[in-house]
Amino acid sequence: MLIGLWIRDVVLIEALDLSIGQGLTALTGETGAGKSIILDALGLAVGARGDAGLVRHGAAQAAASAVFAPPPDHPVWTVLDDKGLSYARDEDLVLRRTLSADGRSRAFVNDQATGVGVLKEIGELLLEVHGQHETVGLLDARRHRGMLDAYGGLDVQARALGDRWAAWRAALAGMDALRADVERAAAESEELTLRLSELDRLDPRPGEETDLAERRAVLGAAEKALADIAGAREAFDGLAGRLASAVRALERARERALGAGAAHDGAIVRRLADTAGAIDRVLIEAQEAEAAVDAAADAFEFRPDELEKAEERLFELRGMARKLGSSVELLPDLRTRFAERLRAVESSEEALRAAEAAVAQARAAYMAEADALSAARGKAAERLTKAVARELPPLKLDKARFRVAVESLPEDRAGPAGRDRVAFEIATNPGAPFGELGAIASGGELARLALALKAALAGRGGVQPLMIFDEVDQGVGGAVADAVGLRLRRLAAEAQVLVVTHSPQVAARADAHWRIAKAGEGERLRTLVEALSPADREEEIARMLAGAQVTDAARAAARALMHA
Repeated sequence: MLIGLWIRDVVLIEALDLSIGQGLTALTGETGAGKSIILDALGLAVGARGDAGLVRHGAAQAAASAVFAPPPDHPVWTVLDDKGLSYARDEDLVLRRTLSADGRSRAFVNDQATGVGVLKEIGELLLEVHGQHETVGLLDARRHRGMLDAYGGLDVQARALGDRWAAWRAALAGMDALRADVERAAAESEELTLRLSELDRLDPRPGEETDLAERRAVLGAAEKALADIAGAREAFDGLAGRLASAVRALERARERALGAGAAHDGAIVRRLADTAGAIDRVLIEAQEAEAAVDAAADAFEFRPDELEKAEERLFELRGMARKLGSSVELLPDLRTRFAERLRAVESSEEALRAAEAAVAQARAAYMAEADALSAARGKAAERLTKAVARELPPLKLDKARFRVAVESLPEDRAGPAGRDRVAFEIATNPGAPFGELGAIASGGELARLALALKAALAGRGGVQPLMIFDEVDQGVGGAVADAVGLRLRRLAAEAQVLVVTHSPQVAARADAHWRIAKAGEGERLRTLVEALSPADREEEIARMLAGAQVTDAARAAARALMHA
C-alpha cells in the first residue's frame, strides 16, 4: 500500500506532500493541468526512466519519495534480503530518487544508496501501471503463470511442486557426484591397489614415528654410554694379574728375609707382610670394581641391531610419506582412505543403481505433481478465459477475444514452477489470430483489458500491488464509463487503486478525490493538488458533466452519480 508521496521540483510541481489512503482515489482536472506529473513523479520514485526534462525550470534537481507499507508476507522483503538492504517489516518502506538537471540520477531505499535497477525491481512488486501509453505488469508474461495460479487457488500445489523439483535436483546432484567420484576412483584403482599394498606391507601405526624417534634417541645414548663403559672396562684388563704377581713377589721376598735369619716380628718381615696385605686388599677392591662395571654394562640391555632396525623403520616410513606427498603421521589415515576408495570402486555399480533409482523416483514424483498442476492450470485457464470474456462487452471490447494459453513444455525446460508456459493473449478483431497483449491491443484497449482481467481476478487472494489506471476511460462514455467505474470500485474493495480520469462516472465511484489545477502565470506557473471534500467533489463532478457552465441540473446529476 502506498501511504505517501513526496515531490520536489518535478516539472510544474515545486513542493507537494500527499497522503494516500485505501480504496479508489480519483485524479481529475482540466487537460494539461498536470495530472500526469503526479504519475511521473511516482514513477521516478519507483525506478522508472528519468529524463532531465522532469526537473523544474530553474531547479538544480528533482526529487520524489514514495512511502509504502507492505504487509509482512509481501515478496518485496525477499528482494531486500537478496540485495543486502536493511529494513524492518513493521516499519514503512521508503523509495527515493533524485534527478539532477544534467540527467544524473541517484536511488535510495530506506536512505540506503542503491542502483536504479534495484529500485525498479522493487517498484515492479509494489505497483502496476495501466494506461494509454504503457502497461506495466500485465505485459510481463513471466507474471501470467503466477496470476493464473492465484486465480485457480493453486499456490499451495505450486509450492508443493517446487519442493518436488528441489528433491529431484538434489537426487540428481547426489547421483552425479557419486558417478564422478566412482569414475575418478576407477581411473585410480590400479594406483590405489599398488599404494595400498605398499602401505599394508609397511603397516604404519598411529604415533609410530614419535615412538621410533624416542627409541632411537635412547638407543643412541645407550650406545655412547656403553662405549664409555667399555673404555672404563679396559682399564681393568691385566690389573688383577699384575696385583697378584706383586703379592707373590712380596711373599717371596719375605721368605728370603726369614731364610737369611730375619726375625718373624722383625721390621723388614712386618713391612713386607703389611705391603703384601695392602696389595691384596687392592686386588679384592679391583675385582669388585670390575664386576660393578660389567653389571653397569649389562643393565643397558643394548643390542646393536636394535638401533639399526629403528633407523631403517624410520627411513622406510618417511620415504613412503614423501612418495605419497603426506606425513608419516597421516599414513594410517591414507591407508584407510585408499581401502575405502577401492571398496567404493568395487561397490560402485550397486551404489549407482541405488542413486539412479532415487533419481527415477524423485523424477516420477515431480512429473506426477507437474501433470496434476498442468491439468489444474488448464481448468483454471478455461474459467479465467470465460470470466474475462464476461467483462469485455461492458467495457466496449465486445469484438475482442481473450484467452489464457497454457502450453506444455518439454522435460528439459521443466522447472520449479512446472512444465507450463502461461500467456495471456488477445485477438481484437473477429477472425484475427491471437497474439501477445502489447503487440495487438491499442493503449486504450490494453488499459480496459487490464481492468477486465483485474476485475476477473478480484477476490482470488494473494498480495495485490497498487494499481494505477491512467485515463482508462479515454474515448468512452455513458454506460461504458459507468462500467469502468464499477469495476474500479470492485478492485478497490481489496486493493489500492489510483485512476486518472476525465469521466464523471468514474470519479463518482472514488473513495477519495484529488483535483489537479494550474496556478500562476509564465515562469511562476505551478501545478496544485487539492483533496476535495464531499461538497467540492459534487461541484467537480458537476463541472465534468456540464463543462464551463455548471448548472443546478449538473449538480443534481453529480449527486445522483455519487450516490448510485
